[in-house]
Amino acid sequence: MNLRTFVGFGFGPIQAGLFLYEAQRSGNFDRLVVAEIKPEIIAAVRNAGGRYTINVATRTGIERREITGVEIINPQVESDKLVAAIADASEIATALPSVKVFPHIAPLLARGLRGPTVIYTGENHNHAAELLEDEVGAKDGVQFLNTVIGKMSGVADDGFLVEEFNRILITQIRLPNFRRGIEVFIEKPDLLPFEEAKLCGHNAVHALLGYLAHREGLQFVADADAKLLELARSAFLEECGPALMTRWHGVDSLFTPDGWRTYAEDLLARMTNPFLRDRVERVIRDAQRKLEWNDRLIGTMRLALAAGVKPWRLALGAAAALQTIGAGTELWPEATPDLINLIHKAQSNLNQWRNTAHGNI
Repeated sequence: MNLRTFVGFGFGPIQAGLFLYEAQRSGNFDRLVVAEIKPEIIAAVRNAGGRYTINVATRTGIERREITGVEIINPQVESDKLVAAIADASEIATALPSVKVFPHIAPLLARGLRGPTVIYTGENHNHAAELLEDEVGAKDGVQFLNTVIGKMSGVADDGFLVEEFNRILITQIRLPNFRRGIEVFIEKPDLLPFEEAKLCGHNAVHALLGYLAHREGLQFVADADAKLLELARSAFLEECGPALMTRWHGVDSLFTPDGWRTYAEDLLARMTNPFLRDRVERVIRDAQRKLEWNDRLIGTMRLALAAGVKPWRLALGAAAALQTIGAGTELWPEATPDLINLIHKAQSNLNQWRNTAHGNI
């Protein structure tokens, strides 16, 4: 394979600890470029000679790994330089705070893209690729790819902290004879079932753990006790699982009892890895968004109810999340009585959920 250029947008934990890291580790790129606008970050990378270090949480400890040869460009003052790098790039990755940033980077991509090029969108949005393509416009030889990034990450006292996990799913590439430089990613012809598994499985249970842990004054998810972990496990297996297996029956082995149990147990072990130091305050931030109609808590409850499952554990998570923002069920004017009743019961039982039987919630 001829060596090639990789360009990343946004220098946060996912860009630094996933896209750039895997691009370098592949050995298939001779140029690593990242666009970032924060002066202190730009200065830090440049002063280090294009080097930075990430902390990787394994099952047994923290390993520090160094990434070298990174060119960091400020698009606000060096746009021509960035456009030239985009023109050379065969793989580009966006890992921005939100898809709302896309209008700011789209003109640069539109000027530079030449193809053949793929663009991984890592913004935790099921239609990020389509949104970015709408902003940029269709380009011959360019494909915008959605991703399912189940990799947990954050910021430690001495830099980025990411988990070792790198089983990242991406949209199947249709460009003729295109061979990825980042070879570790896994292509799927239809990404939607796996995006929903992440949102209505991983994200839903993570939120449930986080909001109940917050009520108990815990600082880290790993501090959750056996009772709270059992509640999370039961939500995974008895609420999220049946809902998703009903919706995506026959699509993939993930959506079978054995496949789902393996997925759930792996995720619970990763969520509670003490070396990841997953902060409860990080998990519960932006509660208003996480309580939206189609998001991880209410969206999953709706999916469960449609499958004939009573998601009382997820309702506890939703009730705890509502409490953090001082809101009630008026957030969902379109909600059905069965959903509202579940939330109301959960709100009544938040203080004694550990001693409340399933039938009483």
